[in-house]
Amino acid sequence: MSETIIVDKSELPPLSVAGEHLTVLANCDQTGSYEVFFQAGPEGGGPPPHSHPWDEAFYVTRGEIAFGVGDTKAVARAGTFVHVPGGTVHWFRFGAGGGEMVSLTSSGGAAKMFTEFDRRAREGLQ
Repeated sequence: MSETIIVDKSELPPLSVAGEHLTVLANCDQTGSYEVFFQAGPEGGGPPPHSHPWDEAFYVTRGEIAFGVGDTKAVARAGTFVHVPGGTVHWFRFGAGGGEMVSLTSSGGAAKMFTEFDRRAREGLQ
């Protein structure tokens, strides 16, 4: 069973991933099953089209963020929830003035992947 987690985002180092700052708020080792992230990016930041085995959900808290999920494209504004089923090709781009969102994955793996992306970027690796 997982334990109570209380996190102050300002005490955690943000990772640099695909043109955005991503903070791991809770990983699956802490929760026992899911992971939670805070994501903030400048205009145009965001990952290329990709997929992964876990479901992913996003809740936009500031700005506008364009999402492509499968064949669907939409602009999500603050207060919008977006769910992406595992295995679905998707992408997003932060709009004018940048944006922020909280994301959740249905299982572990993303926190380690994002940490590795950040490490490789800092070391100048592809």
